[in-house]
Amino acid sequence: ALHQKEIRKVVQTLEQAAREILTVLQSVHQPSGFKEIPSKCAKARELFCTVRTQLGELKTKFPVEQYYRFHEHWRFVLQRLAFLAAFVVYLETETLVVREEVAKILGIQVVREKGFHLDVEDYLAGVLIMASELSRLAVNSVTAGDYTRPLRISNFINELDSGFRLLNLKNDPLRKRYDGLKYDVKKIEEVVYDLSIRGLAKDAGDK
Repeated sequence: ALHQKEIRKVVQTLEQAAREILTVLQSVHQPSGFKEIPSKCAKARELFCTVRTQLGELKTKFPVEQYYRFHEHWRFVLQRLAFLAAFVVYLETETLVVREEVAKILGIQVVREKGFHLDVEDYLAGVLIMASELSRLAVNSVTAGDYTRPLRISNFINELDSGFRLLNLKNDPLRKRYDGLKYDVKKIEEVVYDLSIRGLAKDAGDK
């Protein structure tokens, strides 16, 4: 019970840090937000320093071999943090972050034997949360007059969808999240279709 109480305290600080990072990144959805992407990503990366400290503290609160016994306590916040790390990397490079890179941003391990680590399913859940954030970004890009971004997002999400289709997802919450990806794909396709009908996507494919 003592472990649980201590863990909960640290998890609350992690949730607060995740909210702060999300607040910084949400501003990219504003019409003027695209110009601010580099500065917002830099600010988010600064805030991840706090996250690394807090995760460093979290792993001292329970015996290392009992990771999965207490996993439920931090699973949700770790997925949120994986999403935020993936979103930062996407905004910076328009590429999919690998699990090793997310673990590095969070200052934790990839391999279970090495201690507090990023479980592969938590990483995948984070990537799927990012997909729905990108479908929002595609819609808001059009509002901001950026007609090439939705096509790039569409290509990225379609590749992601193909990748997930190859996985045999046995985890129920993860499968439900993957079902959500189908809606994201559809939403982005509608945006791209609308742009092409309006003749706004003509030059987008060349960029």
